[in-house]
Amino acid sequence: MTDSSRPTFDLAGELWLTDGGAARFSRQRVALLAAIDETGSITAAAKQVGLSYKAAWEAVDALNNLAGAPLVERAIGGRGGGGTALTDAGKRLVRVFDTLAREHGQFLARASAAFGEAAADDWRLVRRIGLRTSARNAWYGTVAAIRPGAVNDEVAVSLGEGRMVTAGITHDSAARLGLEPGSEVCALVKASAVMLFAGELASLPGIASPNRFAGTVARIDDGAVNCVVTLALSSHQSLTAMVSRSGVAPLGLATGDHACAVFNPASVILALP
Repeated sequence: MTDSSRPTFDLAGELWLTDGGAARFSRQRVALLAAIDETGSITAAAKQVGLSYKAAWEAVDALNNLAGAPLVERAIGGRGGGGTALTDAGKRLVRVFDTLAREHGQFLARASAAFGEAAADDWRLVRRIGLRTSARNAWYGTVAAIRPGAVNDEVAVSLGEGRMVTAGITHDSAARLGLEPGSEVCALVKASAVMLFAGELASLPGIASPNRFAGTVARIDDGAVNCVVTLALSSHQSLTAMVSRSGVAPLGLATGDHACAVFNPASVILALP
């Protein structure tokens, strides 16, 4: 029985004919030729493949010019009102591309089957590292607990190695995401929402936020106005803070120094992977 909780993945790809690394012929262009062959009309063919009339003719002209021999012929006026048709060369090109496309599709099907269920964890990893977000801090974790409050819920997310991020979100948001202990989530925090302190956690002033992390300064990137400070929390986890130059100078931080980062639960955004 297939475990419905495990994600399933299929490989997908686009077929291009290239020459020396340069793309020469794509599926959209062969689809245009095939549509011309089917409809006998550039207008109908353009509509069928989602191109404007002008773009379709430009593509046809380019193909004819590049081929050195006509792939598409047009008849103007006449008893039938004119039309557009593929030459024998154009039809051969469509057949060749269709053959390649079938082989390409079979290759993708075989590759998908080769990975199978056993590779679900690998594909989950690919999906995670493919996340694109404007937030400098993005961590994947598992919901450890949900503590309902008068207005908002506090969601504790385990990042592993004993680290926990707490997010303050509305009841509606928690319900919409379907969160429960064990749910996989991504916690996002903008670098500008992170407060930075020099020294160890024990030396922090009285700060009530549960989101307090100790690390070692791995990198300081100076900007004209702000400094971006990256703390190494472990061998594979880091945290980034954006601090004004005037704010970072009194901290006297240098690479290798111990430092702490603090941020409010309200600054944490939760997303489903």
